[in-house]
Amino acid sequence: METATALDRIPFLDLKDQYAALRGELLEAATRVLDSGRFILGPEGEAFEREFAELQGAPSCLGVSSGTDALMLALEASGVRAGDEVIVPSFTFIATATVVNAVGATPVFADVDPERLTLDAASAASRVTKRTKAMIPVHLFGGPAEMAPLVALARERKLALIEDCAQAHLATYKGKGVGSIGDAGGFSFYPSKNLGAAGDAGAITTRRKPLADACATLRDVGRRPGKKRYEHECVGRNCRLDELQAAVLRVKLKRLASWTEARRRLAARYRAGLAGLDLRLPPPEEAGSRHVYHCFTVQTPRRDALAKRLADAGIGTAIYYPIPLHLQPAYAGSARRGELPASERACGQVLSLPMFPELAEAAVDRVCEETRRFFAVL
Repeated sequence: METATALDRIPFLDLKDQYAALRGELLEAATRVLDSGRFILGPEGEAFEREFAELQGAPSCLGVSSGTDALMLALEASGVRAGDEVIVPSFTFIATATVVNAVGATPVFADVDPERLTLDAASAASRVTKRTKAMIPVHLFGGPAEMAPLVALARERKLALIEDCAQAHLATYKGKGVGSIGDAGGFSFYPSKNLGAAGDAGAITTRRKPLADACATLRDVGRRPGKKRYEHECVGRNCRLDELQAAVLRVKLKRLASWTEARRRLAARYRAGLAGLDLRLPPPEEAGSRHVYHCFTVQTPRRDALAKRLADAGIGTAIYYPIPLHLQPAYAGSARRGELPASERACGQVLSLPMFPELAEAAVDRVCEETRRFFAVL
């Protein structure tokens, strides 16, 4: 087949159109911060925390420097220490595990549900030991994890339950916003996320005030809000959300609901266009739950061949993630090959198709057309 021309190319992700549409407001927001002379823990951050908590349906929100730091602080505030174990899914970005190491604990890898690709409660239960202190389910690709059995397990074994919501802004599970189901949720605002900053940024949501207070102290080098500037109650960290990023996020937050609906419309178009193929699509939504489609990820044993076919047609794709964490060199020996079969199978079969709010419906149609052509010649 002929190689696509530049005019025919469909990127996996394009942030330029979003910036162009908001350029004036973003520059105005940045100028407002620069003119104020307040750059850390100021009114922009406080306003963003209130606004994001309201939109997400969370009791409280605390801005921090990244999604990774959000999870790390939540673990630390939950009392996870050296010698403890924390259960995490093997099929996720490595930061879900490295935050456990960052507080001195050990990540223990469990398998995922083959449909949702999120932490499987039965596998997690089989990994619990007397040293287990917490679990971190991941709301992957914008779809909520099956939280009910994980909540039950956490209560039964007295475990902290920290939700990794990095890809799931505005997602819901049985009527509740993610990040408000467990003890705390960690959100990322990395530029490519559904709500993206102009750099690294993150937030912690929680319904537990003591945990929120502890995180607020830990993020500001151990200083409790309202206390003396040079009085440090604990050995904290520097994980604060800066005012420039907060101002950028406030501009974008006003559009997050409409961007989310655009993603959901595109996902519905993908589902219709790919129906009937030998291709595993994201599972359908359950009552009260909402998928926000950070990615539209399909599964097929012919993943690599399909990705090449789409690339030859000028269509960008991505693989999240090609190696399960228990087989990463960084975690060599944590589990044997074949021990977590659903995670290993997913790593060999997942392919994420183009997905961003500004993506044209015609582009989705062409991705579906090329995919159908691929399966027609098998």
